[in-house]
Amino acid sequence: MSATTVSAVPPLAPTDPQIRVLVADDQPLIRRGMAMLLDAASDIQVVGQAADGMEVVELARRLLPDVVLMDLRMPRQSGVLATREITAALPRTRVMVLTTFDRDDLVFDAVRAGAQAYLLKDASEDEVLDTVRAVHRGESRMTPQIARKVMDQFRLLANHVAQDVAAEDPPASAEPVSAEAQEAPDPLTEREAVVLDLIAKGQSNRQIAAALNLAEGTVKNHASRIMQKLHANTRTELAVLVLARRKQP
Repeated sequence: MSATTVSAVPPLAPTDPQIRVLVADDQPLIRRGMAMLLDAASDIQVVGQAADGMEVVELARRLLPDVVLMDLRMPRQSGVLATREITAALPRTRVMVLTTFDRDDLVFDAVRAGAQAYLLKDASEDEVLDTVRAVHRGESRMTPQIARKVMDQFRLLANHVAQDVAAEDPPASAEPVSAEAQEAPDPLTEREAVVLDLIAKGQSNRQIAAALNLAEGTVKNHASRIMQKLHANTRTELAVLVLARRKQP
């Protein structure tokens, strides 16, 4: 069956408060129902609908939405691959996953691909609308059961890393290691630690800038350096990493 797409809506002027949303789901009833729910909100405009992963990437490149509401299991191309392509090509477009699947591998793959939020389809209408707005502001959202899965995975990865580091420690009789090889990764500065804490609380760059009396560009630079130091690809990964560390005994 051919994909169903609404007519293209041109990008709005920067001053227009409406959030431009692209809906992707292979089930017509869910796709159209979600579009009706979003369009009913005065601050949200549905600019297109896609029935598979390849179409949502094509439409995202053409329509430049603010938020993509992404299903994960779709024909021709999965939502995970589509998320990865969109976040790589369109840094201003944020992806929000809405799916029936809470399998660990899908959750982690979606987060690694760049998804800013992960909701299950049993979420309430208000939760969906609030999450769209939060994601547009640069915040990260997850349902509690998904957040627990991600935190558990980060704890597991942290334990594996610690074990690998311990296993790689040279015996006392080994040759001395050069100063460069012994150099540890750069620790976070005091300012970066504060910024990271606010990111973990779901605050956007603009909110962090206002709270710390900094320029928004400065906050973006701090966030980029933090992600490099912690080997994270998205703000979502930073947030769950902080939560996981706080949960560790």
